Amino acid sequence: MAKHLEKELERLKKLIYSLSARVDENLELSVKSFLENDLELAQQVIDTDRQIDELEIEVEEECLKALALYQPVAIDLRFIIAVMKMNNDLERIGDLAKDIAKNGMHINQTPKPKVPLDLHQMTYLAKTIVRKALDALINIDTYLAREVILDDDEINAMKQEMKLEIAEALKREPEHAESLMTLLAITHRLERIGDHACNIAEDVIYMVEADIVRHQTPEQ
Repeated sequence: MAKHLEKELERLKKLIYSLSARVDENLELSVKSFLENDLELAQQVIDTDRQIDELEIEVEEECLKALALYQPVAIDLRFIIAVMKMNNDLERIGDLAKDIAKNGMHINQTPKPKVPLDLHQMTYLAKTIVRKALDALINIDTYLAREVILDDDEINAMKQEMKLEIAEALKREPEHAESLMTLLAITHRLERIGDHACNIAEDVIYMVEADIVRHQTPEQ
């Protein structure tokens, strides 16, 4: 039984790493398609999301099978629970990447507002935090996982700054309301991507230390 469970856990690791790699690549391409106004690349991101969805279902089914067949305990049980939660977060990041690609296709076909809104820094930070969360997962690195949680605060603060800038721009340029609202939607999606990366980091900490850090303050 132990050897069968060990094999199943190895298979789960490979699946979740494969899903992580696909989501990471799709996020990278979605941001690139938006920043470079590349419609073909945006369509590629949208098409690839279906493969991510299929892999997410496969991971979930493997987790349920392992729970039913082997009734794992302790760290093995925590690993499977953490994988199920990460699986959901990765699929949502994939969905948000697809939505950013769609937003990019839309906004690059509408008149541009004059507001000097630079999304490069926020998109860079969102990609970085996801990459760091996945590195924490692959290397089982709780130190890195805790860095992700702190980085998420920076993305949240950046989102608030962008929101205020866009609100001011709406007053000055109401004729560009549609483009500005799409930009606001993109900042919201980047902020949500940071939240999901933070969830993955929290799951890595739970998996290794059996410590639930969700909702804790930095002092705790």
